[in-house]
Amino acid sequence: MAQESPKNSAAEIPVTSNGELEDSRERSFNRDLKHSLPVGLGLSETQITSHGFDSTKEGVIEAGPFQGGVRMQQKSGPVVLADEVKNPAMEKLELVRKWSLNTYKCTRQIISEKLGRGSRTVDLELEAQIDILRDNKKKYENILRLAQTLSTQLYQMVNTQRQLGDAFADLSLKSLELHEEFGYNADTQKLLAKNGDILLGAINFFIASVNTLVNKTIEDTLMTVKQYESARIEYDAYRTDLEELNLGPRDANTLPKIEQSQQLFQVHKEKYDKMRNDVSIKLKFLEENKVKVLHNQLVLFHNAIAAYFSGNQKQLEQTLKQFHIKLKTPGVDAPSWLEEQ
Repeated sequence: MAQESPKNSAAEIPVTSNGELEDSRERSFNRDLKHSLPVGLGLSETQITSHGFDSTKEGVIEAGPFQGGVRMQQKSGPVVLADEVKNPAMEKLELVRKWSLNTYKCTRQIISEKLGRGSRTVDLELEAQIDILRDNKKKYENILRLAQTLSTQLYQMVNTQRQLGDAFADLSLKSLELHEEFGYNADTQKLLAKNGDILLGAINFFIASVNTLVNKTIEDTLMTVKQYESARIEYDAYRTDLEELNLGPRDANTLPKIEQSQQLFQVHKEKYDKMRNDVSIKLKFLEENKVKVLHNQLVLFHNAIAAYFSGNQKQLEQTLKQFHIKLKTPGVDAPSWLEEQ
């Protein structure tokens, strides 16, 4: 009895001439894949491409744009999400990186200058004006300290004279035999205290004006000078980088670096030129203001001192009127309503 030959498994698969079975399997695969997609993606937003089971290429699913500003494209490998909004953390990281690089370059330039190895850009005329300003500021500060000491000592003397005058006046009332003598001394000390108050007002006005000049006007100019010096260091640091790159080879790797260095150098050069111009303008205006302020204050100081020690009370009072100085009576904040009538 003849044995039936085992059937070939491939022979059991009916294949039509137009491949209907393969198409039905492909449609089944696409249908299953559609059901496995997220609910938010409709058929109008999804395109499914299949290269067959025997193909080595994998299926690609492309999702069209939808509300939310994010476009998702999924292929073999990790998913890439591109959002138009920049990450604040990345921006801060980039700022820190630029700051660190700039600090490193400036520190290297400063050390190089101190060691005498690096070149330094110098504006001789401007540097001389800055040196004179700093030297004058020290001298004005010394005058200010001495004037404050004089004011303190004069205040103590005037206060003592006032107390002495009150003591003489009291004894003049209680000592009949020395009434006139005590009275003369009381009047003299009170007059000296009054003139001392006027001189004290002039000196304090002088101190306030010089203090404004030194600690505000000059200090503001020196702050601009510090910004100028920082800009100069940055300019020299990036100039040195550009010079070093220009001395090296020029190839496909170095040319982009040279171009970027040239751009950074130009930015810091413009900043340096602007700060140098700002310092020049401020120094000019400061010199004009300084001459005007010190001229008036020195005339006031001289006239007040001369009138006080010469005993010319009228000239002393006239000096205060000339400079529109109003004295504040000790212990009185404002005139009473009777005095204003």
